[in-house]
Amino acid sequence: MKSSLQLTVFLLFSVLLPAQPGRPELSSDKEAKPEKYTLSGFRHGVSFFPKVKFPGVQYESTDTLSFDVYHSLDVIYSWLRRWEKEYPDLIDLYEIGKSFEGRPILQMTVTNKKLGKDTDKPAAFFEGGRHSGEITGSECVMWMIQYLLTNYGKDTDVTHLLDTKVIYLKPVNNPDGHNLYLNTSQSNRSTVRPEDNDGDALLDEDAPEDLDNDGLILTMRWKDEKKGNLIPDPKDSTGRIMKRVPAGQGIYLSSSEGIDNDGDGRINEDGIGGLDLHRNYPENWRPQKEQTGRGFNQGGAGQFPLSETETRAVVDFLLTHPNVYVVNSMDTSVPMHLRPPSTSPSDERMYPEDLAWYKTFDDIGKKITGYEKAGDVYDDYGEGNPLFGHGPDFGYWYYGAIWYGDEIWNGARYRDYNNDGEKDQLDMIIWDDEENDGAGFIEWKPGNHPTYGDIETGGFNPKFFSQNPPAKHLEPWIRNEAMFNIEMVKYLPELEWGNIEVKRVKAYKADSADYQLKIGIRNTGKLPTALRQAHLVKIVREDRIELEFDTAGSVKGKPGFKVIDDKKTTPERPGRGMSSDMERPAKLPVAAKNIPFTRGGSTTDAVFTIRLYNRQELKGKGSMYSTRGGILKDKEFTVK
Repeated sequence: MKSSLQLTVFLLFSVLLPAQPGRPELSSDKEAKPEKYTLSGFRHGVSFFPKVKFPGVQYESTDTLSFDVYHSLDVIYSWLRRWEKEYPDLIDLYEIGKSFEGRPILQMTVTNKKLGKDTDKPAAFFEGGRHSGEITGSECVMWMIQYLLTNYGKDTDVTHLLDTKVIYLKPVNNPDGHNLYLNTSQSNRSTVRPEDNDGDALLDEDAPEDLDNDGLILTMRWKDEKKGNLIPDPKDSTGRIMKRVPAGQGIYLSSSEGIDNDGDGRINEDGIGGLDLHRNYPENWRPQKEQTGRGFNQGGAGQFPLSETETRAVVDFLLTHPNVYVVNSMDTSVPMHLRPPSTSPSDERMYPEDLAWYKTFDDIGKKITGYEKAGDVYDDYGEGNPLFGHGPDFGYWYYGAIWYGDEIWNGARYRDYNNDGEKDQLDMIIWDDEENDGAGFIEWKPGNHPTYGDIETGGFNPKFFSQNPPAKHLEPWIRNEAMFNIEMVKYLPELEWGNIEVKRVKAYKADSADYQLKIGIRNTGKLPTALRQAHLVKIVREDRIELEFDTAGSVKGKPGFKVIDDKKTTPERPGRGMSSDMERPAKLPVAAKNIPFTRGGSTTDAVFTIRLYNRQELKGKGSMYSTRGGILKDKEFTVK
């Protein structure tokens, strides 16, 4: 009964507000019956909304992929499947999980499959579309995929990258939210799982309403000279933007467009969903409400760490692919290259040598993208306010990786046009007028509201101006961010064999001698084969050289050689009752040694002492195994 009453009120006041031409199109077969978009899950509020088609969004796939438009989930998935067929030697496409509403979460592996398995190579992982409305990150991943595929075999850098590295790419972390955002007027934080955001034991009971049927949830303002806290900004001669003043000194009050569905005196305080996939990671997670009143809460955290299938899919994949060294999970909009830590200053918790690498990438990022900001979540972004259950913290402290959560798009704060020392709404509207044909601001228009009477609705376009770039300005932002990601991939370790030296160090009377075999491993990349934190939390194994020997020429079943002072060939067990894949090889190596992680541009040697009995030489092969540096196989050597 309550839902029916809400719908009746919504439809009534939609009629009272005049529609404006040139805005998003309501999908319908008949004008009076717009097509509905229906959400899964029980909620106390409305679960269906008019379908909308936005200008600047492509809803059906064509033969070309351009980035002067945004792309629906169907179009994105269509291109992923198309690329899989067109580039079978470079691509594997697979489902990494299911969303809350049961949509597939598709991910792509890109590497030259003829030159080794993906798990044998150093890796990077890039994703977008975690927050429903922050769709620019999804476009960045799509731009990257197209760039890599179309330049392989043509561009030497790209070809070398995909020959020697692997890149895992997931355009849409949260397909439910992405789909909702581009097909309705609604916008929510992350997953569409129903949630009680206002603590009244009701789920999603007060979502915004598009009162004027223009396809957007705009700002509505109404006059209230007793409580008003807004006035027309005196710096704006057009009267479009407002300035905040102390309560009672203004003319207007404002809210996002909608009505008070649950009668609690608030508008739109409990819309669709409310959980935040970027507060659902296991590192330093906090509940949404702790019981003492003296601890920390984290809004949107979920019922427990990894409660959401979308976040769990990320973590499950990464933990089973510890070869991933570099991650960027992209959002909007600051813009900023954003990294750990999220709950404390960098210098307090990070190994200095690891932090130095992060600062290196901060500087690289700013040079490539032009972002003014790069740094940690806690100090540089949050100004000392912690975020819990945050991806970058999981990425470093739990996973030992380089992990960014970059924010793309500047909200049209390009420059300080009036030289007042701020990039504010006035500068945004000047840029919109001069560079965007004025399309980013919707003019105020009159309407009527059941609670506030005469109102006006208008303001900046919340989807394709405030939260994401206007479509025609999209590509420079995603291209620059993608090139930063690709530059980070170039920094991954790259191993090759160094010198192999053999010398006799001791002779015996009984026709035997000891030889020293020194095998060098050179890292021609820039990052070390592992960060120090990765070693601390044992997400990586120690780098390891294994030798196999050719026993041809053995006399009377005896091998005729012995490896002196070699450690046991079976690795130590990582935990009581546990075993690892390296403990169960099909054929155990005759000799193996762990070596220190190799810094970029340097060489690490492994030295073996081998005693030969009654034989002139011993042939063998060496292999190198590094969790994040990759694998080198079958380097031949001769001891004589």
